[in-house]
Amino acid sequence: MKKASNTDSYLHILKYISLFGGVQVLNVLIGIVRNKFVAMLLGPQGVGLISLFNSTTKLISDSTNFGISMSAVRNISEDYDQNNEEKLTEDIALVRSWSLLAALLGFFICIFLSPLLSRYTFAWDGHTLHFILLSPCVALTALAGGELAILKGVRKLRALAAISVYNVLGALVLTVPLYYFFGDAAIVPSLVLMALVQLLLTIMVSRRLYPFRVSFQKTFLDKGWGMIRLGTAFVFAGILGSGADLIIRSYLNNVSDIATVGFYNSAFMMTMVYAGMIFSAMETDYFPRLSGANNLKFTFNQIVNRQIEVTLLLISPLLTFFLLFLPQLILFLYSDKFLPALSMAQVLVLAMYIRAIRLPVEYIPLAKGDSKSYLLLEGLYDIFLVSLVLLGFWKWGLFGAGLGIAGAGLLNLVCVYGYAYARYGYRLSSSVMRYAALHFSIGLLVLLCVRSDDEWMRWGVASLLCVVSTIVSLRVMKAKSGLWNALISKVKNKFVRHAKD
Repeated sequence: MKKASNTDSYLHILKYISLFGGVQVLNVLIGIVRNKFVAMLLGPQGVGLISLFNSTTKLISDSTNFGISMSAVRNISEDYDQNNEEKLTEDIALVRSWSLLAALLGFFICIFLSPLLSRYTFAWDGHTLHFILLSPCVALTALAGGELAILKGVRKLRALAAISVYNVLGALVLTVPLYYFFGDAAIVPSLVLMALVQLLLTIMVSRRLYPFRVSFQKTFLDKGWGMIRLGTAFVFAGILGSGADLIIRSYLNNVSDIATVGFYNSAFMMTMVYAGMIFSAMETDYFPRLSGANNLKFTFNQIVNRQIEVTLLLISPLLTFFLLFLPQLILFLYSDKFLPALSMAQVLVLAMYIRAIRLPVEYIPLAKGDSKSYLLLEGLYDIFLVSLVLLGFWKWGLFGAGLGIAGAGLLNLVCVYGYAYARYGYRLSSSVMRYAALHFSIGLLVLLCVRSDDEWMRWGVASLLCVVSTIVSLRVMKAKSGLWNALISKVKNKFVRHAKD
């Protein structure tokens, strides 16, 4: 029975990583097309400008949205599971009321702080008007966050997937023509338009399910203080993360130029976002399973370790091939102007191996309801990140910035695991350590090969190592998940049905 249970668990993880990862792949493919156009039309300077505007508005949004997009899911989900329609309707109205207040707060704070944002982000005051015009982005994002929380709480996962796809499609269709005709002058209007499209797509679905109703009576709003308190931890975590990101990009802009910010952003997007699609199932599937077992020590450890194993086995072969073809990917995704980002992107691949181990462990404090510990660990990571990236860039340029991100991830892994070991009794399994050591070693060897001047090393040996990584992962997944047997059984059943017909 234990073997069957293990097989089911591995199949379950593979199934949901494939499901949610598939949606992410589609979104990324559409996003790649858009980014290619943006890179060609605006160049590194335009991409860097978009990056700084996005980082700044995200910081304001994370600081003023009360964490509703995360905390509201819990209340609505509880009402939905209990079939309490009256309470569900009331909580949805409460979420919308607080979301509207958050939108207004973010809108006015963005306007009020626009001179400071311009001065400290760009080292001069020439972008004050741009930040004022971007204030609707903050408001629209807060409103969309509340509506998305409602859809998550009532389990409308297909609708959420469709919204994400249509949102990326809308960004492609609407913004690329603007960049073509107006160039850099279209950046601010395009960002506002993208935020509006996301809100309209979301509210079209949520409003059909639950008609829009808000109330600003004090007695009604007071019922939401529990939700707001819960969201505070997420707000602070968002502020820390967005602040660290903004400090790094502003530093790069001030000590170098806006093109360097564009290179940094491109390398980060290619590795931490595109190659990290496999992590998309963490919040949707893994986190709820982990939360349900937080009082069962053995099962809890088992869930974390299996998630790490499957994530490592899936992402490791992808990362080796990613390293091998990274120069071609830069040309495909962006243009030859972005080749200075290559060295940073190569080092960032190593950070992805570390993240595959670190991320499942980072969810442990949240699953335990220990928001203070979560904030402590997030704060430590942001300190490591800013310190090491700034030091690395000062010493070795963009390559050093990549080393800084990888180093921050490694230090954070040590802290997160040490904390989980001491506070929650979590233990890494021997199989996790074995797979991690093997695949990280292969990845490091591939990195050394692709950075070699010897063509035979760069292509011959590196390609062989990619094949080895793939074979190792497939053999382990076949043995542990019974995936091959499940596929054979499915094919046989289809043939049997056709024969009977």
